[in-house]
Amino acid sequence: MSPQDLANLAHLRRARDLIDREYARPLDVPTMARHALMSPSHFSRQFRAAYGETPYSYLMTRRIERAMALLRAGASVTDACMAVGCTSLGSFSSRFTELVGETPSAYRAREHVAVTAMPACVAKAHTRPTRDASSRIGEARREAAA
Repeated sequence: MSPQDLANLAHLRRARDLIDREYARPLDVPTMARHALMSPSHFSRQFRAAYGETPYSYLMTRRIERAMALLRAGASVTDACMAVGCTSLGSFSSRFTELVGETPSAYRAREHVAVTAMPACVAKAHTRPTRDASSRIGEARREAAA
């Protein structure tokens, strides 16, 4: 990697850290790009090249990940939605179902004994939402039931 590539990666990491820290705040691509010291379009292209998803997609994945933890702890779907910075319950439910493979209500109602018994760092890695359909929790449950 060239020194310029390393510098760009450091700037992208600053923006990704902003998303991880401030996921519940209203964040848009221009705000994230300012933290990366890039124009919004250049930032979006560079972020996708470095992390494999768009900045907005990364933000929504982090929000769903945090919502999953809140739902496991017993929060209502509406409270989890608002706590992670989503303003539309319908959009939140759609994105949650897309990433997790089951509705937020179904996820909340399901037993999470194994996850609560894990150390937090292991539970976070194990329950991280993913766009890979073969590893979705809901699809794995449906396959096991068949």
